[in-house]
Amino acid sequence: MSNSASVEEVAARWLLRGEEASWSSEDQIEFDKWLNSSMEHKIAFWRLEHGWRRADRLAALKPLSHAPGPRRPWLTSAAAVPLAACLILCVLIVLRVDFARHKTYVTEIGAREIVPLADGTQIELNSGTTLRAAVKGQVREVWLDEGEVYFEVVHDPARPFVVHVGSRTLTDLGTEFSVRRNDAHLEVVVVSGRVQLDNEPIASSSVPVTLVRGDIATVEGASTLVVPSSVDRIDDLLSWRHGLLVFDQSTLADAASEFNRYSRKKLLITDSTIARMRISGRFESSNLDGFIRLLHLAYGLNASDEGAVIKISE
Repeated sequence: MSNSASVEEVAARWLLRGEEASWSSEDQIEFDKWLNSSMEHKIAFWRLEHGWRRADRLAALKPLSHAPGPRRPWLTSAAAVPLAACLILCVLIVLRVDFARHKTYVTEIGAREIVPLADGTQIELNSGTTLRAAVKGQVREVWLDEGEVYFEVVHDPARPFVVHVGSRTLTDLGTEFSVRRNDAHLEVVVVSGRVQLDNEPIASSSVPVTLVRGDIATVEGASTLVVPSSVDRIDDLLSWRHGLLVFDQSTLADAASEFNRYSRKKLLITDSTIARMRISGRFESSNLDGFIRLLHLAYGLNASDEGAVIKISE
């Protein structure tokens, strides 16, 4: 058995265990440890979960990285487990064929990458991003599993370019746009053209939203907020493409969270009053040391390097 096949089978077992009535907080901790220990584990689980949804079996399943969702009646008895296992095995077989046509792109923490797709579309991946693409023939689909991507889409009315982000889909209507995913939170910034934002077909109760140039859409669960914005605001949000972070009266907590996306060494604000401090400026996303020095010079804050974490305090 290949290592990839073994990982898929472990992912399938986790998916089954997550539906058991006996699922506990200890199980959640163990699952999170397995999921976060390897990007291969994440990709295998996301693939399985996505394929299961496509089979209309997980339309209402809450991801295991959060508190387990409502149990499905057909999986609540021990007798149902073999049936579920067989069904997941079938999905695994389909996935091994289906995902063979997918190419996975991954950027490490602090890295960025520009990738041309087969149709001429260009994508730029930000730090810590995982994206899968199936662009061949009449099919033009990508799946953003994690992170942030800027799309320059070659428009083709006969072959729509579709971006899947969790339960949401984005369809190109002649567009340059960025998509940022952080768990259930989604942000879309439209630079030019139009983008249609809607749910996947299995959750078609919501009305699609058409985003135009300058729109910023923020999605949290089933809620969507669309706000027209200025060119300067758009430029600030996309400053990562130039290796910059721009803050305009942002809290220090939010600024630290942004820097943490680009460094394996994390900033930790130890005091709630300091966390609420407001800062503005333009900073190199790769220059964490420079940002810390400025905090000391401007605000008298101190930094304590504890290896994987740098604590910021008065």
